[in-house]
Amino acid sequence: MTNTARHTTAIILAAGLGTRMKSRLPKALHRLGNRPMITHLIDTAREIFDDVVVVVGPDMPELEKAVQPYRTVVQTERLGTAHATNTAKDLFGDGDIAVLYADNPLITADTMRRLTEARQGGASLALLGMRPADPGRYGRIVEEQGRVSRIVEYKDANEQEREIALCNAGVMCAGAADFRRWLAAVGNDNAQGEYYLTDVVAMAASEGRVQCVEAPETELAGVNSRVELAQAEATLQQRLRISAMEGGVTLVSPETTFFSTDTCLEPDVVVEPNVFFGPGVTVRSGALIRAFSHLEGCTVGEGAMIGPYARLRPGTICAADTHVGNFVELKNVDLGPGAKANHLTYLGDASVGAQTNVGAGTVTCNYDGYFKHRTTIGARNFIGSDAILVAPVTIGDDALIAAGSTITEDVPAGALAFGRARQTIKPDRGLEIKQTLKAKKEQG
Repeated sequence: MTNTARHTTAIILAAGLGTRMKSRLPKALHRLGNRPMITHLIDTAREIFDDVVVVVGPDMPELEKAVQPYRTVVQTERLGTAHATNTAKDLFGDGDIAVLYADNPLITADTMRRLTEARQGGASLALLGMRPADPGRYGRIVEEQGRVSRIVEYKDANEQEREIALCNAGVMCAGAADFRRWLAAVGNDNAQGEYYLTDVVAMAASEGRVQCVEAPETELAGVNSRVELAQAEATLQQRLRISAMEGGVTLVSPETTFFSTDTCLEPDVVVEPNVFFGPGVTVRSGALIRAFSHLEGCTVGEGAMIGPYARLRPGTICAADTHVGNFVELKNVDLGPGAKANHLTYLGDASVGAQTNVGAGTVTCNYDGYFKHRTTIGARNFIGSDAILVAPVTIGDDALIAAGSTITEDVPAGALAFGRARQTIKPDRGLEIKQTLKAKKEQG
């Protein structure tokens, strides 16, 4: 939060339906970095502004819930950006306000800070501008004698104005009292018949200095379609990858590693190619995440090795020096220090003690069709391959479960448990069966 005497409020416009998204979901709720894109903007705004107010459209309860605990106001009719901003005028306060857009989720705190500093430096209004490679249909920032005089929307611009490279990003900051006065004077005599927020720029320029703060296109470009959403995701992922590597993480193939915004990787973590981090993942120092692994809602301890082709699901905690190998899935599992599950195993709703080895093909049967049940495996156990552990069941420390066993009862500490049919041998019968089948095949 900025440390100034002047109170600041961010007004975030989020009432748009996002028709180009072709979705029933409000545009602001489409996800970037595995969370709604509006939450990115709110979190950044909270670093700079004292308050946040979100303007939503009618019948958007999911959006109102997503932005809690911040205040919301409803724009009952979608009559343009000035109309949306004016809807929140009673919540402007007495200091400065900045108008932001939910579909500009990647604005950085540094850019927001430069915007507020331009305003505090004496500008009657400060706004953000960019010079995109393809200006397309962005509004153009018109300057006269080196000063911003107005903004013209693309649909209302003449050919000369459309040649201007400096484009409007939509974001602007000014005093609350000035904004209220300007908004009351905005009309809708334009090609769209809407109340444009950009019209206040000319009003501000007639009263004082309007300052444009420029920022990169990747930071300010809007998200109005699935294509632009994918482009914004690529920008965000690049930021997250750079941040991870600058923090001491080795990404063997950065472009194939995908993060959530809350992914926490400590220094000296190594991530091999094609790894996906869903929400809520923490990886401690020295851990190795091998190729093609998928992690979500889990914690990986120091020195642990995960993968390749491992899946860690929510609620899983892998302690220090654990090994989770190829085609192993863990869900809501506590894997104790030094424990290993190296091959083709499913452990769900289970606790595994320190130094226990879980053999290939082991399954904890945690669901009976109605309820989930927990399996507790003690320390220093050896669970043989293809063991089926039917929960609820407890296996004490230092036990051995024979390969191929189905365990339905608790196993005491130090015990050897078998749970399989007795082996029967019929001499020469195997050869007889093979010869019979071979003869049938030859006879067609």
